[in-house]
Amino acid sequence: MDQLFNLLGLAKRAGKIVLGQSALDAILKKKVYLLFIANDASDNTIKRYTDKANSYKIAYSLEFNSEYLSNAIGSYNNMVIGITDVGFADRFKELLRKRV
Repeated sequence: MDQLFNLLGLAKRAGKIVLGQSALDAILKKKVYLLFIANDASDNTIKRYTDKANSYKIAYSLEFNSEYLSNAIGSYNNMVIGITDVGFADRFKELLRKRV
């Protein structure tokens, strides 16, 4: 497993993530610092979340599919994960930059 996968699980155990519609609500409250959007989500879902992320100036990643994201947090069929802690978000961004 890679560091990003493990860090997603740690963020879940720490209570620093929100999923799905809760992520959208948290974006509106400016409590999300990074979004992971599954690249196999519907076009409508991708558009809705990327538009909100852009308008609220929140970084997002479309690099992973729903299976990867769901397995990382020990869940099923999650299309959107919001990171609600700036420290975790910064570490994820650092790891994402290294992957490119």
